[in-house]
Amino acid sequence: MTGRIFLKLIFTVLSILIVALVAVDYLASRVTEKTYIDTLTNDLASTGRVLGVMFDGDPHSRSDAEFQKVARGLGGRLTLIAPDGRVIRDSEADPAKMENHKSRPEVAEALRGQLGSAVRDSTTVRAPFLYVAMPADYGVLRLAVPLSEVRSGVHAIRLQMLTAVGMAFLPAIILAAFFARGVSARLATIIDFAGKLAQGRFEARLQSPSGDELGILERKLNETGEKLQNTVEELQREHTELEKLERIRKDFVINVSHELRTPLASIQGYTETLLDGALHDPNNNVRFLSIIRTNAERLGRLTADLLTLSRIELKTQRFQFAGYYINTLVEDSVDSLRPLAEKKAIRLMLDGAPDRTEVFCDAEAVHQILSNLIDNAIKYTPESSTIRVSASPVDGKDFVKIAVTDTGIGIPEEDLPRLFERFYRVDKARSRELGGTGLGLAIVKHLTKAMGGEVGVTSVLEQGSTFWFTLPVHDLGLSEESTVQGQLTGS
Repeated sequence: MTGRIFLKLIFTVLSILIVALVAVDYLASRVTEKTYIDTLTNDLASTGRVLGVMFDGDPHSRSDAEFQKVARGLGGRLTLIAPDGRVIRDSEADPAKMENHKSRPEVAEALRGQLGSAVRDSTTVRAPFLYVAMPADYGVLRLAVPLSEVRSGVHAIRLQMLTAVGMAFLPAIILAAFFARGVSARLATIIDFAGKLAQGRFEARLQSPSGDELGILERKLNETGEKLQNTVEELQREHTELEKLERIRKDFVINVSHELRTPLASIQGYTETLLDGALHDPNNNVRFLSIIRTNAERLGRLTADLLTLSRIELKTQRFQFAGYYINTLVEDSVDSLRPLAEKKAIRLMLDGAPDRTEVFCDAEAVHQILSNLIDNAIKYTPESSTIRVSASPVDGKDFVKIAVTDTGIGIPEEDLPRLFERFYRVDKARSRELGGTGLGLAIVKHLTKAMGGEVGVTSVLEQGSTFWFTLPVHDLGLSEESTVQGQLTGS
């Protein structure tokens, strides 16, 4: 490709130079011919004045031999003409046989007392001549030079001029070749780069663009490639996100359907049993109704959790951020769940933060987070055990860490990364037995993120688990509407 571009450029340059050379030749030839004729005319005029002195007013003062010798010395034709136009003497023809020259333009001019000149064909010798005529005592003295000599002189000058111009063009051709080579190489690079863009290789870049016009084009193409790359990467990210959202949507529908199917089937089955006659069975009717109520409560909790997640994802969950003493928030949550813990003889211990430690959060959201974490700890902790709830500032950061530590069964390490996903359970059977919906930890994560904090878990099998989350000390400028939709759809 570089070779083709180089040949086209050098051909264009050579064509321009040839056109210029032809134009120079044409114009210079005309100027040279005119200049040569003007110079020759002046020379002939000077010679004519000298000859006028030689004839000393008498056209016959010199013999025919001398007259012919003078004409040969001039290299042309010598003619003496009377005032009436009659030819007196001529170096190349018999005057008696020649026409009257009074009408010749150069002769007419000389008869009026001025120097006359003309370029025309001779009617006597049938050849083109340059004629120069001047006044003399006996009439007119006329000198003539064949145009073949004039044109020979012009041709010699023209040849010299063309040779000089050609030599002058030689460096220009060499420079043009170097220029064409450089430009063709750059154009080939640009074309190759454009081809890469067309193939979708948007990461390609042109190296070290210069400051000239081609450099500007190279920079613009680099910018175009960068923008196309960013656009394609963004589209790929969006496509990946859409695929992820679609998978999540399908999983969500499957999980919700599964979670609803079990309690609904139980409710439907026991209701039909009661309607078929068990309603009047004193040994089973109350037990059946208790099972129906338990499953109805489970559906209610599941519905409430789904609505909470839906409000956060649709940005309809309203937060009321304000400054609170963290110890007060934790104590309120612990006290609200203490009766549930006492049913299993579990002690709830509180390790508070330093007095007057404040956090900037939504009090209801914090209460919901702590309630979920403490309730889970109570469900999975054996009777007569201890659950510890602590709050402490994070070193070097404007956050407070709240942790709920139990001495329960613990969680396998491979399950820890997915604990905060919706409907994910380590022990599905036991979770359903304990009335869990599989959404509590997902709600904990999303509410914490919405308030600008982080959430995490550490656990050791048969030793217990610690669930923790952080809250900011100062206002982070968060919207009071949920702004974490992109995070929520991922788990």
